Amino acid sequence: MSIEPTFENVSYGPFERNVLDFWKAESRGPAPVVVFIHGGGFRGGDKTKIRQTPDVIRRCLASGVSFAAINYRFRGQAPLPEILRDTARAIQFLRYKAAEWNIDKGRIAAYGGSAGAGSSLWIGFHDDLADPTSEDPVLRESSRLTVVGANATQATYDFSRWPEILGFGFELQNVDPNFATLVTQLYGLKSREEIDSPKGRAIRRDLDMLGHMDPRDPPVYLSSGMPNTRPEHRGHIVHHPRHAIAIKKKCDELGIEAAIVLRETPPGERVAMLDFFFKHLQVKVRT
Repeated sequence: MSIEPTFENVSYGPFERNVLDFWKAESRGPAPVVVFIHGGGFRGGDKTKIRQTPDVIRRCLASGVSFAAINYRFRGQAPLPEILRDTARAIQFLRYKAAEWNIDKGRIAAYGGSAGAGSSLWIGFHDDLADPTSEDPVLRESSRLTVVGANATQATYDFSRWPEILGFGFELQNVDPNFATLVTQLYGLKSREEIDSPKGRAIRRDLDMLGHMDPRDPPVYLSSGMPNTRPEHRGHIVHHPRHAIAIKKKCDELGIEAAIVLRETPPGERVAMLDFFFKHLQVKVRT
């Protein structure tokens, strides 16, 4: 049985899909928040998907942790840099509502699968998007996260780095000839040639989660159920475990705590995402 949110379809920005649901936990002091960002290839999906697995929400609320689920614009409505800034704005909006919704600004987590995973990593690793001089009070708030969760993620949205990350000695267009066209559309460019133009390179730098990483970034939980074999189709490319492995390797190099659960991880070594979150949100689990 799903749990109805305390506040539903609250607008956090100017666009139709800039809406979120919020479940307010009972808490003596300001409560941490776990934010769900849905997947769907930036072309589909909805925040209500989390209601199909309400145990996550239920466990958060039982431990005094509030919960939020967000929507964001799709490709065709906005290029990827703007879509990702929608998701970051949702985090900023929650901080803007901190006093009213009893939120602890210093304890906010975000997670998701696929596009929601990449979005969470992008927010977590990107420099703070807060603009103290903005006329918009939401944009004056920090976009930084305390901890990040990513299931079936992408390591970067600079797609030119994917052959290096995945290996196997192939080029993306040899597996999917339409991939370059998709990248052009995601970047909001007019032609494939623009991908390597100064404008395209600036977009790629902005969307490169791996490139943004530094030792100040939050702890990361990573998981992937895909086999670590040569990918033969787009879905395997996009969700290949080597994306998560690349993030874990960079975390280790930078001294960022990271837990990873792969298909081959033995049951006794598997860390649960909410356990990892609660540790870093400093949540005392209620029994």
